[in-house]
Amino acid sequence: MSAIDWLSIQRNAPPVLTQPDTPVAQSANVPNVEVMPLDDPGVGGVGLLPSSITGLPPSLWQGSEEAELIALIEQLGTRKPTIPALDSLLHTLLLAEAAAPSTDSGEAFLAARIASLQDHGLVAPAEAMVERVGILTPTLFDQAFDLALLTGSDAALCGMLDTTPALAPDLETRIWCATRDGDYSRAMTIYQTADALGQLSDLDSELLLRFLDPEYGEASSPLRPPVRPTPLQFRLFEAIGEALPTAPLPLPFATVELSGDAGWRAQLQAAERLARAGAIDDNQLLGVYTSQMRAASGGIWDRVEALQRFETALTTGDPGAVSSALETVWPQMRTAGLLLPFSNLFASRLQGLPLSARAKDIAALAGLLSADYETVARGITESADANHRFLAAVATGTIDMSPPPNLPHAAALLDAWSGRPQAPEDLSALPSENRLGEALLRSIQRFESGASGNDADVTEALRALRAFGLEDVARRSALQLAILDMEGARR
Repeated sequence: MSAIDWLSIQRNAPPVLTQPDTPVAQSANVPNVEVMPLDDPGVGGVGLLPSSITGLPPSLWQGSEEAELIALIEQLGTRKPTIPALDSLLHTLLLAEAAAPSTDSGEAFLAARIASLQDHGLVAPAEAMVERVGILTPTLFDQAFDLALLTGSDAALCGMLDTTPALAPDLETRIWCATRDGDYSRAMTIYQTADALGQLSDLDSELLLRFLDPEYGEASSPLRPPVRPTPLQFRLFEAIGEALPTAPLPLPFATVELSGDAGWRAQLQAAERLARAGAIDDNQLLGVYTSQMRAASGGIWDRVEALQRFETALTTGDPGAVSSALETVWPQMRTAGLLLPFSNLFASRLQGLPLSARAKDIAALAGLLSADYETVARGITESADANHRFLAAVATGTIDMSPPPNLPHAAALLDAWSGRPQAPEDLSALPSENRLGEALLRSIQRFESGASGNDADVTEALRALRAFGLEDVARRSALQLAILDMEGARR
């Protein structure tokens, strides 16, 4: 079960945010605020997933340098893993509850993890991470407010600013909250002062003026949308009647469309984006796909119809109908980069059905991409083609055949399972130094480098994962790399 799958079934309310006890003077001016030191020296180790769920040791980060970990996390945030199994591993690491690095400054490591979760579209878990801390500094408040704007839960944080305005030194937030609280006079006073002093960007100044003065906004030409708006700018555009489509925006904004308020098409596009990133449960994607009947044809609508017809065929149990529908829906899912969610949802129901030859091959690939890959592999016989037999060998962890010439990365996979697993020299000692988390981040990074063309790095990364006890992650990563590249479906 992935970290996101596990979190999706946890329905307990997170701890309520508490306010800092230190009194702060009220003022319309931006105060000089020092970041408040947090009493808990292990705040950087706050997480949602305990060791009993992750299987990772509490000393995961303890021996690493905080700055080094932050740099690695930021690098993996800008160059996200293209292999779902490694994406899932990264999410687990970011969400893990473990001792903070020995050099933990109090919040920088936690802030880096929260920022990475947000970048990966895991907005709700990131918000829960902030709430788990229980006490906010300006840095964490800023992150919490961005997340709350995306989830529509900013009212509580705005309420906190009534008594502790120093939590939000940026005036844009204070103007938004004052307006939300119905205090338009205070909001306009803050705006006019800040604008006169040049403390607002041109875009923020114009957005806030239109927000505060709707008549001015109605008489003005539409604003040019920014390429990377802040969550507050996104909500301001929405408030002035110029809502931004989320499709071209960074991934976190897709979460806004999951409600369906902007229409089914926008909801579908958002669900697909988030499912590709492993940011939502596969069943949530299926629920969006099957919530309505398609309204048009072409593109995403053909994919919706293909999926719905396939699910209907599976329900009826007619092998001929299932074969035909599977042969239609598989390329649709491939085009959308959704073979893994599709396989997770349906592979187990396909095994053992008397399908057509082509559909049987597809069912085998779906099974090898699913969590039941090892069971499926045992059902692949010697009569199967070389690619399927080699993939089955990878799935069982015993490769006793030559790599097929037309299977991507096959030679690298063979090398990874040749002999006893041993991590590369630069990684092998890290776990014994309480730096397993760092070792895993570097392994993910190395695998991604190899997946881009350097197969030697693929081999080293897989050997490292195996040596560190993550055999399942190694096998799933290898299978996904080979199958998705063979299908031309890796993004």
